[in-house]
Amino acid sequence: MASKKKEASLQASITNQEQWEEMLATKGLTVVDVYQQWCGPCRAVVSLLRKIKNELGDDLLHFATAEADSIDTLERYRGKCEPTFLFYGGGELVAVLRGANAPLLQRMIVEELTKEKLVLEQGGERRAVKDEGLVDDEKEEEEKLQLSENKEGIFVPASKSYTVAIIKPDAVAHGKANEIIMKIQDAGFEILAHEERTLTEAEARDFYQHKAAEVYFEDLVQFMSSGLSHILVLSQVEDSDNVVAAWREFIGPADIDEAQRENPESLRAQYGTQALFNAVHGSEDMDQAGRELAFLFPNFRTASVTEQDGEEEHVERTLALIRPDVARENREKILSKILESGLTVALQREVTLTEEQVRQFYFQHVEEDFFPALLQNMTSGPVLAMALAGSGAVEHWKDLLGPSDVNKAREESPESLRAQFVVENDPISPLHGSANQEDAEREINFFFPKQQTLAMIKPDAKEEHTEKIWEEIRANGFSVMQQKETLLSRETAEEFYKEHREKPFFSQLVEFMCSGPCMLLILKKENAVEDWRTILGPTDPDQAKETSPNSLRARFGSDILHNAVHGSSTEQHAEEEIRFIFGDISSDAELSSDGQTDTSVLGDPQTLNPGSPQPGGGDDPEASN
Repeated sequence: MASKKKEASLQASITNQEQWEEMLATKGLTVVDVYQQWCGPCRAVVSLLRKIKNELGDDLLHFATAEADSIDTLERYRGKCEPTFLFYGGGELVAVLRGANAPLLQRMIVEELTKEKLVLEQGGERRAVKDEGLVDDEKEEEEKLQLSENKEGIFVPASKSYTVAIIKPDAVAHGKANEIIMKIQDAGFEILAHEERTLTEAEARDFYQHKAAEVYFEDLVQFMSSGLSHILVLSQVEDSDNVVAAWREFIGPADIDEAQRENPESLRAQYGTQALFNAVHGSEDMDQAGRELAFLFPNFRTASVTEQDGEEEHVERTLALIRPDVARENREKILSKILESGLTVALQREVTLTEEQVRQFYFQHVEEDFFPALLQNMTSGPVLAMALAGSGAVEHWKDLLGPSDVNKAREESPESLRAQFVVENDPISPLHGSANQEDAEREINFFFPKQQTLAMIKPDAKEEHTEKIWEEIRANGFSVMQQKETLLSRETAEEFYKEHREKPFFSQLVEFMCSGPCMLLILKKENAVEDWRTILGPTDPDQAKETSPNSLRARFGSDILHNAVHGSSTEQHAEEEIRFIFGDISSDAELSSDGQTDTSVLGDPQTLNPGSPQPGGGDDPEASN
């Protein structure tokens, strides 16, 4: 009880418009945690806020929570799950932070409090900002239209050089993005594409994988996924044939002290503060620029020829595989050559194939003499699979590959990829390409199938960990098609877990599952069933902590019964469980844009979904309830 009283006194609770207006009249800096009613405030930062309050001991620093659902001013924050902190001074918004990034939150509190005290004590200028994470309806429609247009590809003359620029979360949170963009344009850079987005943790990790060995890597990943960034594609300034070099000169050294000393007019000198918080990013060289463009703008490509008579190019897709032995050593070189060729990487994943999967994929070659060698090669490690897109992609990729016989490729086409990356004494071609358009679509679907799976946040995790689990769902690229907050009836719980009916733990399982609300979700993405179960980790949290310490069950489960989350064990079980919980729904049905949750009690399963099949099993019995 004592801890709850401390929390209440630490953060004022604002639940209506009148209280909100009273907060705006408070003298000093107020940091407001804006939340949705269904998920509650961000509890993960409470201890940090208390620590900051105790250390600073400043009466001008205030903390509050605000329920967006019941405050008119916060209407546009409704339906957003990401933690959001608004900084108010003198009734004006002075900074915004999205994401529960503790180091950045602490730094911003100290900085904004210092600024507010200068305003109050010395009459300094208070600089209000706009929350750039919110757009009005007209701008939103324009962005949707632009996005629709960009799906056809971003075309740039091959004669131009280009690079990636990122205005990082620290600069955006301090309201500096538009100011920086104006300076970029004034310096003569051409902005070919501009997108506002918050990188997921997985995206940030992949984007900066070349820095994985650095001691600051994890801090960098957390920072870059902590809030909104502005991502731009820049082309060269006038009289410059290398935009990468020009942009890196313009932004200055990565170290802020060095930037202020050697290039005080650079962007980092003007807008950076310390270490990782250096305001802007730039590609290090042309090769890195190409990789970053493919990662952030998969439809970006150069146009080497002008289309005639206004006719549109027909964009195809084809599957490319880099086999395990080659992927380990030469993946970056091959990716660079793909981008140089004008093809784009539309989809990409690394996967270790089973023997059965190799037999399924190469079903037409199973009886061939070379198949045992192919089978051994394809199961020896991770395969890099890519869906490549471009005009005439199938034939284009086949031309780049060269003859499938590696000896013939060396003799007749020494510049081809198969000749360049052949493995000595290995007759198996190092790369794969689809034979025709029909095979391409079949093969792409093999490696990138769209699936749905049922996810459940159980009663033990629903109250305290929903927000963090949602973060993992978003970070791993799942779409939430439907969600339902429910209190399971005993009959429904017994039916859902009926395959465990004879097990000694069955009655305990049912009692536990009926002990409080659950959150049930339909998740969709390529390979959803397997990917979600990987994120869950082993059923027993003790085992999960040993083998998958970052999994949800390792982090939030306490024992094999109270293991926080559920996932369907197979695609068939996913279909059965989804029908059992949600009935027959369209596979294209998506969660409403306002993120509203259906809160109900699931009663008799036959009454809930008459005639729907009952689930044949979820997770493995001992391993998952």
